[in-house]
Amino acid sequence: MASNGNLEWRVNMGDGTTEILRPQASFMKNIMMRIKDFIWGGLLLKAWKFLEKAWGIANSEPKKVVHGLKVGLALTIVSIFYYMRPLYEGVGGNAMWAIMTVVVTFESTVGATFYKCVNRVIGTSLAGCLGIGVHWIAAESGDKFEPIILGISLFLLASAATFSRFIPSVKSRFDYGAMIFVLTFCLVSISGYRVEKLLELARTRISTIAIGTSLCIFVSMLFCPIWAGSQLQSLTARNLDKLALSLDGCVCEYFENDDDTGEMKNEDQKNNNSKVEGYKCVLNSKASEESMANFARWEPAHGRFGFRHPWKKYLEVGGVMRKSAYCIEALHGCLNSEIQAPNSLKLHLAEPCKALSSSSSQVLKELSIVIKKMKKSTKIDFLVSNMNIAVQELQNAIKSLPSTQMEVSLSEQDHQEANNEDHHKATTAATIPPLMELLPLATLVSLLIETTSRIEHVVNAVETLANVADYDSEDEKKKPSSSDNHDHNVAMRVFPEA
Repeated sequence: MASNGNLEWRVNMGDGTTEILRPQASFMKNIMMRIKDFIWGGLLLKAWKFLEKAWGIANSEPKKVVHGLKVGLALTIVSIFYYMRPLYEGVGGNAMWAIMTVVVTFESTVGATFYKCVNRVIGTSLAGCLGIGVHWIAAESGDKFEPIILGISLFLLASAATFSRFIPSVKSRFDYGAMIFVLTFCLVSISGYRVEKLLELARTRISTIAIGTSLCIFVSMLFCPIWAGSQLQSLTARNLDKLALSLDGCVCEYFENDDDTGEMKNEDQKNNNSKVEGYKCVLNSKASEESMANFARWEPAHGRFGFRHPWKKYLEVGGVMRKSAYCIEALHGCLNSEIQAPNSLKLHLAEPCKALSSSSSQVLKELSIVIKKMKKSTKIDFLVSNMNIAVQELQNAIKSLPSTQMEVSLSEQDHQEANNEDHHKATTAATIPPLMELLPLATLVSLLIETTSRIEHVVNAVETLANVADYDSEDEKKKPSSSDNHDHNVAMRVFPEA
């Protein structure tokens, strides 16, 4: 008898223990429990995780939230054409094309919105005019030749427009317009309307598309505008900073002290891993740079960016940066090499290598400041000279490497060669390990020197960009007095590098 007054069944297991037999839950109760677990543990938990992820994206990238609000505002304004009777009667039932235009052409940046709006207007207008003309010629040719003329014109124009999308110059600027041209021409060609109805239909379609594109452009420019050119400038500056951090991180991690505790090493590696691997962002940013540069060409003059700002020069800077990033990627590969140089050789080259990486990273950081502020630097020549001096010091340190172990092994080899050939093989094998241990360090040093030479190409590319884009000079911003000019000239004569 159980304590609650209910009967209780026990089964003797044979080994002196007993097991209590409990009644199974009913079938409906099991179903209700599963439904409850599915609702609380499945749907609600997934919904909560989704909301957390959405909040994280909105918090880290508020521009995406702004874009969503701008699209909602544009659609709300264009929907007025359905609710206000005079506007509705002006465009008729084709007001839906204005809403469709907003949905299709509104992009996150002003340049991308301009690109799609202009392409849509040009593609629709050109295809509509050609379609009406071909439709009129086919109608005047009689019922017998009408389908032949329409079919041939559709084949030729659709084939030519589709092929033009493979031409690089057309693809970069008018790819979307070519697609809209094919779509619109097909709709006009296969429609069974007469020419008079086609003219009225074309008028209302073009008017609604003009309303939608104009609304997209105004909302995109007036409410929290996001410029593709500014994003390209920020991306280029960030990539320069990431290259500097990666270069410094790789060299410091290679020459770090092996006597540190394992826990401290793991913590440092976790903290510096994202910084050291920042070069990967530079290697993967080519598509983003080209897209931003293409959209930036469509943007009107804004801020310090003129109408004909040299956006292609940013692509050239990105190209030379990727060449430097390839060297840094090879440097990063030296960290995990199975064959490592002895600590004595590492200690001998640690300081000059760190000095070279530090001076190189300072050059990259200064270039990042130049692009951010759009102002020429007066310190870049001094930093580049420091980097070249660090290269010379590293080369001198390589020449003064200790070679006593190699000399001893070579003298032993000469002595044993005079005795017999068996000892010659043994001494040859004995001389190989020092060479194999020296190769990884020599590889690192050569890659580091190659990286500095490629950084000089980055300097030249940024200076070309600054000259073509007419960046301001710090000397022009400062207007010193005559006494200041005299002191500056004296200082330049005494310290020509200052």
